[in-house]
Amino acid sequence: MLFDWDEEKAKSNLAKHGISFDEATSVFDDPLFLTFADPEHSVLEQRFLIMGESARGRLLVVSYTDRQDITRLISARPATRKERKVYESEL
Repeated sequence: MLFDWDEEKAKSNLAKHGISFDEATSVFDDPLFLTFADPEHSVLEQRFLIMGESARGRLLVVSYTDRQDITRLISARPATRKERKVYESEL
């Protein structure tokens, strides 16, 4: 799987949420990840949310879009308590 992102957005995301986009890509390797359509943010392109455990063991929510064969990351943040409960209920 190939990933892409805006470097300025990646720096901003790291400062705001403490999550690097490098770490965020590892969520896609979680065999138990959950993915959802994100119609609220899909005005110009179809966006999705993926929730899963990162390689560092943190439960993250990552916003992304697919552009041909490349997955473009938009943002990444720790899961909220409510999101964590949803993830754990699917285990």
